[in-house]
Amino acid sequence: MRVSHHPSILLSLTVFCLASSLFAQKHLNAPRSDGQSTPFMVYSAVTTGSGCAPLAVISHGAGGSEYGYRYLAQGMAQLGYTAVVMGHRESGFAALQSDIRQSGFLPGLTALVADPTAERDRLLDVGAVLKWSDTQCHAPFRVLLGHSMGAETVMLEAGASNIVNLGSPPADQNRFDAYVALSPEGTGVVFSANSWSGIHRPMLILTGTRDQSLKGGAQARLIPWTNLPGTPSHCQWEGVIDGATHMNFAGTGIGSDRVEPLVTQTIGEFLAGVRARQCTLPSPTNGMNLQAK
Repeated sequence: MRVSHHPSILLSLTVFCLASSLFAQKHLNAPRSDGQSTPFMVYSAVTTGSGCAPLAVISHGAGGSEYGYRYLAQGMAQLGYTAVVMGHRESGFAALQSDIRQSGFLPGLTALVADPTAERDRLLDVGAVLKWSDTQCHAPFRVLLGHSMGAETVMLEAGASNIVNLGSPPADQNRFDAYVALSPEGTGVVFSANSWSGIHRPMLILTGTRDQSLKGGAQARLIPWTNLPGTPSHCQWEGVIDGATHMNFAGTGIGSDRVEPLVTQTIGEFLAGVRARQCTLPSPTNGMNLQAK
């Protein structure tokens, strides 16, 4: 009996196979300075070119793992970056599940996010990945991206002060050329009202009108932007995506198929401007309010 396939199924299979062939993926581990190890996934575009690619390091949210944020990693690889999604074991699924069992969902999540030891370990993970990267080649440009608790990791690395007594080092090492914070937390958990005033590096903040925070709702995620000092080259941007929820930035939930392209497009435009030292805002995009300072 001859089996026929619907054209849409054939198209989906073709797109899947093409996407798989465009990116090389590897699961690796790197030693950490405290004797632990950091698991991570590496995504890189399959090319025949030579030279060292720029590096994009991605930090997941509380309860996540190195297997998430595939859309973001593949988007960065498509831009020519070697993209690394770190696994933060001390603030991954098992840690979050334990805190939720003890305290309930929101108190447990808040406890993990505000845990200075978990935040310290995340920054040690960053150091492990950077050390691994340097053994491969010396990346000419490095960007740190993070979502939710990962956005806190971004802010702490970039030099934001904190109220959880996390010292420098491991915080405030500023080892990257640019930073991208997806769904950053506002004040009251890890940061105070003036925590971001000392960040002078290029910074992109992305959030959504339905991106609820631990304290203060969606509006609280706008606080870091208001406190950023701005730079002479105007390489500090904020984008607010209409209707985007918190989990859309992680690549899940209803509406993520609309949000993901806006995220990757804006990140690409921002980083291109930073690298060219011309951080002029692009033309307005439907569904998003983008501003610079």
